[in-house]
Amino acid sequence: MTEPCLPPTTPAFAPTSDPLTPVRNITHAHFEAGDQVVVLKGVAGGELWGNSMRVVAPSWHTPTDEDGWRLRDATGGAQTYVTGHPRYLVHLSRRCPDCLIHLRAMEDHLLPKYAGQDALIDCGWYTTTALNQLVHIADVRRGGR
Repeated sequence: MTEPCLPPTTPAFAPTSDPLTPVRNITHAHFEAGDQVVVLKGVAGGELWGNSMRVVAPSWHTPTDEDGWRLRDATGGAQTYVTGHPRYLVHLSRRCPDCLIHLRAMEDHLLPKYAGQDALIDCGWYTTTALNQLVHIADVRRGGR
């Protein structure tokens, strides 16, 4: 019997356009402290994958000059708390229509591009600034972060 093939622990970096998240119209009020969310980052084994986080508290998102949320990575890691813009987040703790529509659109956009690939694919949409803020590549300001 052979061992199952698990995705690599280091994702394959495959910059892919994301026309959906930058234009997503989700307000700060859509999320509340305590919500469990995911920040979608790519594809693994025919499914979307991302970082699971818990919404902690309101926080100003400097890269976009808009209300954001302070997020806690439940698994710990090098960056336990980050600040992210609401449009980057998708609910895990409840099935809200807005998040389900966004999730389905992301699946329709991404899954066909990586059909049949078992690698963990990081689409390269996010970076973390020196201020520990999660920023989508479409939101990085010209001339720096």
